[in-house]
Amino acid sequence: MGVVYHSNYFVWFEIGRVELLRELGFDYKQMEIEDDCHLPVVEASCRYRASARYDDEIVIETRVVGMRSFLLKFGYRVLRAADSLLLAEGETAHVVCDHTMTKRSLPQKYQQAIVSLQREELCIRI
Repeated sequence: MGVVYHSNYFVWFEIGRVELLRELGFDYKQMEIEDDCHLPVVEASCRYRASARYDDEIVIETRVVGMRSFLLKFGYRVLRAADSLLLAEGETAHVVCDHTMTKRSLPQKYQQAIVSLQREELCIRI
């Protein structure tokens, strides 16, 4: 059909989330190894607005839309780069836990970085 398969949007959401954390100076691997902090997805949603076509260049906008000590929510917008057409928007919710999947608080250094990001109402575009 020439359109991108629907589940690829969730992969793009993950890429946006990883890059947002990297922009804050963190990466998932270090979070897991150094701080025993894991962020499994517990809920994901996507609303498709228009079709991405093969070979379209896209832009992923990612922002933190909610945070509690043990829960993070990210919001996403996927746009076609050529004309900024909104292709999809979605959210993921993540429970903060340790390697045994026991719920725990988000370490302070991550909380502080995310709070400062939220205050500025910034999002990362990739």
